Amino acid sequence: MTKLTNNQKKFLRSKGHSLKPVVMLGQHGLTEGVLAELESSLETHELLKIKVRGDDREDKQRVIDEILKTTRAHLVQVIGNVMVIYRAFEKDPQLILPRK
Repeated sequence: MTKLTNNQKKFLRSKGHSLKPVVMLGQHGLTEGVLAELESSLETHELLKIKVRGDDREDKQRVIDEILKTTRAHLVQVIGNVMVIYRAFEKDPQLILPRK
């Protein structure tokens, strides 16, 4: 998994701005059902907006790290309780990232 460049993140942030959160993590946190929903959503969308509930910054960061590790996705941005992740399709990616 290669790192995203700043230009690529900027491009993805602009695309993700208009998205609505597809997956929302509630009081039960990161369950198997949520992980399954994330995986199925990443099979149909390359760019996902996720709402992560949590008052504690450390807990929220642990959840974000676990999501990234489990889904093998790139973190594009985190603002408040909303995060945007990106994982290109294996075959025929829809979003063509800038080279640099």
